Amino acid sequence: MRVVRDIDVAEEAVQDAYVQALRRWERDGIPDRPGAWLTTVARRTGLNLVQRRRTLETKLPLLLDRRPDPDAVALEEAPVIGDDRLRLVFTCCHPALAPEAQVALTLRLVCGVPTADIARGFLVAEPTMAARLTRAKKKIATARIPYAVPTAAELPKRLDAVLTVIHLLYATGHTAPSGADLVRHELCDRALDLAVLVRRLLPDEREAAGLHALLLVHHARRATRVDGTGKLLRLEEQDRTRWDRELIAEADGLIVGALRAGPPGRFSLQAAIAAVHAQAPSYAATDWPQIVALYDELLRVWPTPVVALNRAVAVAEVDGPEAALPLVEALEQEGRLDGYRYLPATKADLLHRLGRHAEAADAYRAALRLTDNAAEQDFLAERATAADASA
Repeated sequence: MRVVRDIDVAEEAVQDAYVQALRRWERDGIPDRPGAWLTTVARRTGLNLVQRRRTLETKLPLLLDRRPDPDAVALEEAPVIGDDRLRLVFTCCHPALAPEAQVALTLRLVCGVPTADIARGFLVAEPTMAARLTRAKKKIATARIPYAVPTAAELPKRLDAVLTVIHLLYATGHTAPSGADLVRHELCDRALDLAVLVRRLLPDEREAAGLHALLLVHHARRATRVDGTGKLLRLEEQDRTRWDRELIAEADGLIVGALRAGPPGRFSLQAAIAAVHAQAPSYAATDWPQIVALYDELLRVWPTPVVALNRAVAVAEVDGPEAALPLVEALEQEGRLDGYRYLPATKADLLHRLGRHAEAADAYRAALRLTDNAAEQDFLAERATAADASA
């Protein structure tokens, strides 16, 4: 993209390079530096395509002005953002696009997240998300939004979208929307790397520190979320002695610094909630009233139905399932979480704890129909069977 200034040309050039590799490497063998080979071939192909095309304006471009831009040249020679992937993330999060479009387009084009997985993250159907991505590309073409690395002064305006991209990328790896494994470690590692880079780039931004802390806490317990056979383990079942205490302590320092620096944002509050869980010596010893208080504040600064659902889980631990169930049923009637598997799963757990086992089994099966992850499917099927047996 930096060479050809056009996203469609870049994608076509890369695809052509892979096709050439499949043919030539089978014949000639894999080169010593396959990544460099692919990059070189893609660059040459892209430049050839640019030279041949005279009507790029009709191809959904991400173009710079054709006239030389001294400022752009200077930025390329001494970029504000040193990492190529992070530079692309900031570049794609263009404020001319709607926030959701910025995030979705960046996840798809820069991070390689499938459209179906992005749709799950936004709680919409896959065709709906595909249409949003198409509209975002059309707006780029119509408005002639330039492919230009933002200056240092422009970075704060794009920060929230960039942090959201990184958060959703980590979430996609933390609990894979589909497949056999619960976790996609390569996505989690990539997101954590990006979070570190953003915090170093913008060390005074509290929410950058908050997101970094949040991912550190999640990363600290990643090895205990499944057992040796890949079976999903609930938080109360996890071996806390295996949690990485150094990562938790590092996250705690970031959280304290962010909270002292000013009013907390959504990532700092989520990190604080995760830290309360991580610092508790046991599940039973968790400070649930503090977690409810933090969710109250999070719901104030980020009023989403997912936050409300998570708060209901904490309310159940403080006031019992009979207090939390009406909160969950209200979210169910509202309809904004239709298709979100954790809504019926949460309801099922509350019903089970209330002794309404037959209803719990039905709710577990409703959640089961909404997940394509094998580990979650096995967990929910087991819970449904147990509820049937209790009934």
